[in-house]
Amino acid sequence: MKKIIGKIAATEVNPTTIDEFYFWTSPEIILNPFDVVKVNHVNQSVTFGVIEEISHITDSASFLSSYISSDFGKVEVEPNTNRIGLYYVKAKVVGNTRNIYTPVRDGEVVSFADKKEIQQALGLNDVKNPLICGYLEMYRNLGEEVKVTLPVHLNAQFLLGPEGAHLNISGISGLAAKTSYAMFLLKAIQYQYLKREQESEKKDDIAFVLLNVKGRDLLAIDEPNDELTEEERKRYIELGIDDQPFKNVKYFYPYSDENMSNSFVSKDIIEEQVKSGKAFRYKYVYEDEGDEADRKNLDLLFANIEDPIQTMESIVNYIISGQGDFANVRNWDNFLKEVDNHCKVGSQKDKEITVQSWRKFKRIIAKTLTNPMFSSRIMSTKQETRIQEVVKHIRKNEVCVIDIAKLNETLQGFVFGDVMRAVYDLQLGQFEDVDEKEIPSKVVIFIDELNKYASTDVPRNSSILQQVIDIAERGRSLGIILFSAEQFKSAIHDRIKGNCATHAYGRTNAIEISKNDYRFIPPVYKNMMTRLEQGEYIIQNPVFRSLLSIKFPKPLYKQFK
Repeated sequence: MKKIIGKIAATEVNPTTIDEFYFWTSPEIILNPFDVVKVNHVNQSVTFGVIEEISHITDSASFLSSYISSDFGKVEVEPNTNRIGLYYVKAKVVGNTRNIYTPVRDGEVVSFADKKEIQQALGLNDVKNPLICGYLEMYRNLGEEVKVTLPVHLNAQFLLGPEGAHLNISGISGLAAKTSYAMFLLKAIQYQYLKREQESEKKDDIAFVLLNVKGRDLLAIDEPNDELTEEERKRYIELGIDDQPFKNVKYFYPYSDENMSNSFVSKDIIEEQVKSGKAFRYKYVYEDEGDEADRKNLDLLFANIEDPIQTMESIVNYIISGQGDFANVRNWDNFLKEVDNHCKVGSQKDKEITVQSWRKFKRIIAKTLTNPMFSSRIMSTKQETRIQEVVKHIRKNEVCVIDIAKLNETLQGFVFGDVMRAVYDLQLGQFEDVDEKEIPSKVVIFIDELNKYASTDVPRNSSILQQVIDIAERGRSLGIILFSAEQFKSAIHDRIKGNCATHAYGRTNAIEISKNDYRFIPPVYKNMMTRLEQGEYIIQNPVFRSLLSIKFPKPLYKQFK
């Protein structure tokens, strides 16, 4: 395809440079930001550009001229002569076929690019370790003959390591479809690794830990989406993925009793899943067969509590080290009784911790421990387990979905922190009873609403925040990959988003795009972010030479409305 759409216009005010060029085009040619164009250049080379801005000008010196030419403001008047006008386009240079980056010359013709040329221009040709991340549409307003649709692959090593790692997805609630896009990528990853396993390729393997934070969003990902059309299923096949939901899925629900339900899923459905062997209930026990079990995670309950003089941290260390009579405590009931003893005047066994501090500690922790998740023992015969055991026994290509949606914010953070800590210990080989050969080389953790745990408002000494930062900075080398999502990227800690190799921007608002995180994005692209549709994302990855506007199909798994 070689259709000439305009010519380069280099003016005194707007010259062409090694970074950008301008060209005029016909009003009949409907172009869009992110479209790729090509320009003939020196030594029979071709320079490619990505459209950033489109403008329309006339020979009118001011708005007053337009007003006067309509018989001084009569809108029904047709002018005798139309003004001279044209569309002109600003494009960013993204490549040259011979790596020649001198400015393109005035008067050179500008044309559409074909599929191979678009791939070459955007760095999508010959991508190593390809992983599908969506598809793009070029020239979509110019009819099927001109329109170009092609899959977009990124280098998996820049998403899952070792070259780069971590994904951050941002966008407003509801319209941005953050979870759907993350699950699309996770489906592509699982399919690719399952295919490798079938082909007996001796390569690294992967496992997934997903936290369900909203309703029943991720609690039926192994069940098909009956509302998916044939065309939408066909799209998956075209992208190189099968049209089946996730495989090897296990669900983990917080333990509930007759007085309190900890899940949006009905007890009957949970019971049915438990009997079928694909669901379990998780608990937290103070001590388990002599092991300190979950009391060592008490600090996670104080992650979002301001503790400027580290009083709560001192109390947690006092308890975990077994000082006072805490060495003899074996369950949560006795633990609370011992805390009560320390809240009494004159009972101080550690003079550095005041009674007032113990009382504050009790106020924070007492209500939390009334949740039935905090139990005296684990009954494995009833499919009960601990989060640490869930992570210890995760195997390659398995998907563990941990439900935290109905828990309060403190308990959600507690479980999330416990998951991260357990995955970290697993990859470091801290569990002596786990065969190293059984440990997946990579574990992907997906969490929505990251702002709750890693925003700039979270206390700096938060144990959960420090854990997230550690995974962002060191996780790549350990095989721990973080897929995270939030409404506002600007609110996330710099050390976390700065260590994410891939960023996906969904629909957001005008206030958000005015923040520093978006300063490198061209104004037109930023404005587009405020009106993206569901299923549309703007992607940034080291492999791509420019930001890409991509689409992705609807989820393959069951949806709850």
